Amino acid sequence: MEIVNLSLPAANRFATEYLASSPNVLGFFHYNYNENSQFQDRLEELGSRTFYRDELADHIDHFMTAYPTSDRVRTNIEKLRKNNSVAVIGGQQAGLLTGPLYTIHKIISILKLSELKEKELGVPVVPVFWIAGEDHDIQEVNHLFVSVNGKPVKWNYPEKIYNKQMVTDINLNKEVASKWIEDILAVYGETEYTNKLLKFLNESVELSKTFVDFFARIIMEMFKDKGLLIVDSGNRDLRRLEKNFFINQIQKSSEITRAVIDQQKETLAAGFSKAIDITDHAANLFYYDDSYNERVLLHYDPENDVYFGKNDGVRFTREELLKIASEFPERLSNNVATRPLMQEWLFPTLAFVGGPGEIAYWAELKKVFEEFNLKMPPLVPRLNLTILDRSIERDLNELELDLTEVLVNGTSKNELIYIDSLKDRELEALFEEAKDQLQQQYRAIEAKTEKLDQGLIPLLKKNESILLKQIEFMQNKADEAICSKHDHYLKKFNRIDHALRPAGAPQERVWNPFYYVNQYGFDFIQDLMDLPYQFDGTHKVIKM
Repeated sequence: MEIVNLSLPAANRFATEYLASSPNVLGFFHYNYNENSQFQDRLEELGSRTFYRDELADHIDHFMTAYPTSDRVRTNIEKLRKNNSVAVIGGQQAGLLTGPLYTIHKIISILKLSELKEKELGVPVVPVFWIAGEDHDIQEVNHLFVSVNGKPVKWNYPEKIYNKQMVTDINLNKEVASKWIEDILAVYGETEYTNKLLKFLNESVELSKTFVDFFARIIMEMFKDKGLLIVDSGNRDLRRLEKNFFINQIQKSSEITRAVIDQQKETLAAGFSKAIDITDHAANLFYYDDSYNERVLLHYDPENDVYFGKNDGVRFTREELLKIASEFPERLSNNVATRPLMQEWLFPTLAFVGGPGEIAYWAELKKVFEEFNLKMPPLVPRLNLTILDRSIERDLNELELDLTEVLVNGTSKNELIYIDSLKDRELEALFEEAKDQLQQQYRAIEAKTEKLDQGLIPLLKKNESILLKQIEFMQNKADEAICSKHDHYLKKFNRIDHALRPAGAPQERVWNPFYYVNQYGFDFIQDLMDLPYQFDGTHKVIKM
């Protein structure tokens, strides 16, 4: 493997400016991740605060006993107990087979940044991956994309789940999951690694009860030797550690909402769109309704000091909700505005690793943190990677395409230029001349017909149109014949797009890592992990 660093725009304008350390966006954050001294400042800030270190370490130790582990995992759990330890944290939903590539890229980023900062700062730094098990949108995690006839096709997990259960509570149908995996690997095609991969995934299914179990088991098998720690935000035992923090949120629910809205006014004034969807009456909490087995978004009525769900399905006074937080915190969960707060209270967070979308919505939370006399941790953009297979690189070279241009815009423009270069200009001129002559003759016929019978004019125009379409049909057929002679070249454009910009999207947002594991073997992930990355904002092209 070899790394090529390229300067590319991020997925949104805000993240692009953030990567460039633009003054236009840095004011929305407390720290500049590009300045090493800021991490020392953050370390000093964390040193003045207290955390439930032992309780948190005990929870993680117990939670992770169900998954593949290593001596390094156990060492990092013990590190977390130390008063001077800090964490690098990032998270994602529990996608099937880990979801798109960027989930793996984020975990690699967390691990690499932890190693780097431990060396630079001389304190224990533990890597933590926050599984967003409290999320209830199953449609975001129940599928992946596979290549069918040169196009990305969404391959859904076939079992229907209709209510708004948290992903952590959704059971995995082992028979359905195993068949689904076999079908995916059949589409990937058999290689020397397929049988081993199928065995591993089937064993993981058998040992997993829920979607989160399946996800956690896979990533820990991939990264246990690197000492990754994981938590599940939907885990009931973790919620019990969070009860005092839920109480804080409820007591200041109006202030949190107002802080987000006020911050959004500033980001809007700077020319950016809203990243968080919020109303004046948002409570920024969910209630898990056991009677419906659904997660209900709460709203707040300040006049009556009441919290309520959609259609008044649930309704609590402030005192009732505070009692729930104190006695049954597992019934509450955070939304996008309060999840970062919960992470901040739980972990001594040296840095948060986020993608382009996360960077944009964290920018709207600065005043929320300040409401609780906290600072946001340095936000470090996760590594953006593209896997470049040798065969695709050969196609790029043969077509003389610029890799940067292809990663940003795809190949369609270059393909059209190439097709245009193939055309027989003399034949094109003959077709155009035939159409001009036909139209001239019909103008003359139309002039005569008007005098004969104006009622024939519509029929005449229709007749002309049919003949013109026949000429164009033949012209297109001639173009197709030319293209077919160069089909092997034209297919290269499609192969490049399909590999690097599938359906016009970045590779890491579409393709699943197990496609590459099936191609290159289990060492693929380890080899990615062992590369020397720099958090310099450049896009990393990994040549295979």
